[in-house]
Amino acid sequence: MRRTNLIDQAVSRLRQQITTGVWGVGTRIPAEPELAELIGVGRNTVREAVQSLVHAGMLERRQGSGTYVLADSELGNAMGREIAGAHQRDVLEVRRSLEVESARLAALRRTPVEVEKLRGLRDSRSAAYARGEMDQMVAADLALHRTIAHAAHNPVLLALYENLQDAITDNIRFNFEHPVHDDDSHHALVEAIADCDPDAAMREIDRYLSDLISGATWDEQAPSEDARR
Repeated sequence: MRRTNLIDQAVSRLRQQITTGVWGVGTRIPAEPELAELIGVGRNTVREAVQSLVHAGMLERRQGSGTYVLADSELGNAMGREIAGAHQRDVLEVRRSLEVESARLAALRRTPVEVEKLRGLRDSRSAAYARGEMDQMVAADLALHRTIAHAAHNPVLLALYENLQDAITDNIRFNFEHPVHDDDSHHALVEAIADCDPDAAMREIDRYLSDLISGATWDEQAPSEDARR
C-alpha cells in the first residue's frame, strides 16, 4: 500500500476518535507507540497523521506534556478564522439564511418533546429578559435557536449552525445590548413551529432578524479594533 494512503487512513482513524468523543476536547491523546498499535501502522506514519491534524487545528502539541485535542471539527476552526471580527450585520444575514430554513423544517419535523423543550426555553428566555439578566438571556436565546436547528432534523444545516455558535453567541449579546424590538418574546415563532405552520414560522424569524439587520447602525455593527488586528 502506498505510504500516502497509509497516512490518509491514519488521519481518518485519529479524526474518528475525536469526532466520536472517544478523545474529548481538552484531553491528551495516547503517545505515539500506543497510537501505532491502535491504528496498526508505523510510528512515522502516526507522527505525520498527528501533524496533519495539528495543522487542521484539531490537535495541539504541548512541549513536555503531550498532544491534546483542541477542537472536534476542522470546519469549526476554518469558519472561526474566516469570521473573526466580522460585522454584526454580516453575521445576522448569515443567521437569517440558516434560521429561516431551520424554522421551516422544524415546523414540519419537530417532535412533541422538542415542542415542550422550545416552550420551556422561550419561557426561561422571557423570565431572564424581565429580570434583565444578560448572561441568562443570551444562554436561553442561544439554546432556543439551537433547539430549533436540532428540530429541523437536517444534520448538514445543524453542523453549519453549531460551527457558527461562537459568532452567533456574540451576535445574540449584541442584539440584546442594542434592542430594536418592542416584543422580543419569540412566542409567535415557537407556536408556529408547535402548530406545524412552516409559512408562519419562516415569516416570524425572517421578520425578527430583518428588523435587527435594519435597526442597528453601521458604527454599532463594526468589529472592535482588537478584532481587526
